Amino acid sequence: MAGEDVPRPSSGDHRPSSGNSAAAATGGKLVVLKVGTSSLYNQELSCVNINNLSRITEAVKQLHRMGHSVIVVTSGAVGIGCHRMKIGKKPQVLAKKQALAAIGQVHLMRYYEDFFEALDMKCAQVLVTLDNLADRSQYLNVRNTFQELLNYGAVPIVNENDTVAVQELRFGDNDTLSAHVAALVKADWLFLMTDVDALYTANPKSDPNAQPIYEVHDMAKLQADTTTAGTQWGTGGMATKLTAGRIAIAAGTTMVICNAAHPENIPKILAGAEKLGTKFYPIKNVAQGRKRWILSVPVRGQVWMDVGAVKAVKDRRKSLFCPGITKVVGSFHLSDGVALCDATGAEFARGLSNFASDELSRIVKGRVWEKSRSGRTVDSVALGYNAVEEVVHRDNITLLASREEGHSDDDDEAHAAMAKLVISGRGAAEAEAAAAAAPAAAR
Repeated sequence: MAGEDVPRPSSGDHRPSSGNSAAAATGGKLVVLKVGTSSLYNQELSCVNINNLSRITEAVKQLHRMGHSVIVVTSGAVGIGCHRMKIGKKPQVLAKKQALAAIGQVHLMRYYEDFFEALDMKCAQVLVTLDNLADRSQYLNVRNTFQELLNYGAVPIVNENDTVAVQELRFGDNDTLSAHVAALVKADWLFLMTDVDALYTANPKSDPNAQPIYEVHDMAKLQADTTTAGTQWGTGGMATKLTAGRIAIAAGTTMVICNAAHPENIPKILAGAEKLGTKFYPIKNVAQGRKRWILSVPVRGQVWMDVGAVKAVKDRRKSLFCPGITKVVGSFHLSDGVALCDATGAEFARGLSNFASDELSRIVKGRVWEKSRSGRTVDSVALGYNAVEEVVHRDNITLLASREEGHSDDDDEAHAAMAKLVISGRGAAEAEAAAAAAPAAAR
């Protein structure tokens, strides 16, 4: 397991060990900044917002001076492509958007290169797709690349590889992409820069009584407005930012929603300033190793559960079996990622399914299961082949936004290691000693 998960900036405190001596000396943090299309594109003038981009790059420079390492996740390729081709409205046809993204990405990077060069900084282009992160080996390779870029002192500029995307031009969106990047590199902070000051209880543009929410300690109890949508040039909105938040905090990253018009606030927030945005606190039992990777696997469908199954999976950390499933949504295959949802459809975990959606739907609708030693499981005779007992095994489930104490995903890593060692014939004492080391290796 140690061979799979190369540590992030290797000094052990989330920063590069070489190429960034300031970070090593000052206890700097690893920061991901997400810059939206609305922050980069001036809709009134139909051109790149040079002023905003200049101030954002200056904020990155300031963060470097403070000893922090920075990754920028940027939108804007399609919008800039439209500007270059003098197209006034973003097309809806996928091939056209991909072509415009290819045109715009070149110019987008040129802007970043020019501004960072003026600040005596180096930047690098990193284009990824969700499928890249879904493959475990590619996931690790991407992380190693980020590691080396940070070691060189460069600022990675990340965007989705729109020209080769096969499932629309969305990760869902770059909010979600930035959360996946933050989880991948084990970032300390994720800043989602948008056109509002914070998350509000209602839409501040239409409700004068809307109140800002400055701190979120438990997303399960959050009551906020998510009706604000992205602009025609962007793909995100407030709902996508909350989705990103669930991923980020499950990976141990503190997330902040703040106003892109004031990027100079980001260094202030890192220095301890309050009420400059909405701060989402990470959960205590952070996903590690394989379970962290599961957060990056594309979600192809949903599995809804009854109260008993939710309690077993969420509170008792058990595997998911067929009798607790009430609905199967979407189309997915064996080993695809699925969202695990409660009876209302609210997602609380992600996992890898042991069944394709059509098979699972047939099992659930036909109640095709039998009693076994471990509980009611799939009836292999009725199904026509020998099926595994669990729909989603506990080792392939990562909980989201749960702040409960008393259990760590490290326990699952140790449990899995112990099982493999005992099965392989090693003694119990030897297995226990090796399993105890598994959580540390998984990091």
